[in-house]
Amino acid sequence: MAGLINYISESYSELKNHVTWTPWAEAQRLTLVTIVFSVIFSLAIWGVDTVFSNMIEYYFTLVKS
Repeated sequence: MAGLINYISESYSELKNHVTWTPWAEAQRLTLVTIVFSVIFSLAIWGVDTVFSNMIEYYFTLVKS
């Protein structure tokens, strides 16, 4: 049990004193960039998927006729 308490204490000390944290304003900016990129990328994938789906549907409509 003492080992676990020691581990938690050292981990807390490491995070508090030795880690360089990103400033809050930069973290917010980078989060916004990530969200915007994710939305744009998901829309691009949706667009490609829709185009391929329509092409495959059109192909099978031609083959069936």
